[in-house]
Amino acid sequence: MTVYFIGAGPGDPELLTIKAARIIGECPVCLYAGSLVPEAVVACAPSGALVMDTAPMTLDDTHGAIMAAHAKGQDVARVHSGDPSLYGAIAEQIRRLKADGIDYQIIPGVPAYAAAAAALGTELTVPEVAQSIILTRMSMKSTGMPAGETLENFAKTGATLAIHLGIRALREIERQLAPYYGEDCPVAVVYRVGWPDQMIIRGTLMTVREQVRAAKITRTALILVGPALGENHGFADSALYDAAKPHVLRPKATA
Repeated sequence: MTVYFIGAGPGDPELLTIKAARIIGECPVCLYAGSLVPEAVVACAPSGALVMDTAPMTLDDTHGAIMAAHAKGQDVARVHSGDPSLYGAIAEQIRRLKADGIDYQIIPGVPAYAAAAAALGTELTVPEVAQSIILTRMSMKSTGMPAGETLENFAKTGATLAIHLGIRALREIERQLAPYYGEDCPVAVVYRVGWPDQMIIRGTLMTVREQVRAAKITRTALILVGPALGENHGFADSALYDAAKPHVLRPKATA
């Protein structure tokens, strides 16, 4: 018996990987986070499978369901949004599985920041503008952040920021980031990326809070901040395809 932690991607069933779809289709038990994973994603579960929405369940509840499946020798598809390794709360689940001697595997999925970049039609690592991406979140009412992992510290790098759980903290985000990025720094808010009601708001650190308020977005949105989101960089082409620079698969430079 194995528990499969499966990344469902951002919401679009077509972004489910082939392996993820196959495993969901083979498991007689499927537990999915219904607040973040559409039913359409788990529609490939086999006929007669036990499919449970874990949104109203506690950790004890979900582990109890896994233990019941374990007693019957049934594999479990534990389906999470995005990629399970990012804010998937799988660490505490894995801790219990290890304590009970239950095997598990992690099947990666498309993370929200990658889906958001695709929806925006942009690259997040623009040559000579930004070559790093920092994935972080606001603490708000969730688990506190470790010491040193502050927006201010991250802002000092000038990297592209992908901020989760921050849609209700835009005033604080502006306060901490504006001194480093400037009030006119580009910001994109992507609401429910990959879902039918996906919405994109583009603005700046100074304007985005009022734009989000007008759109009445209060949850399930990713905030991207950084100069890489701008339109007119005037950046140089990367060295990757530069004919004048040798490459391991293109060893001789050409004029």
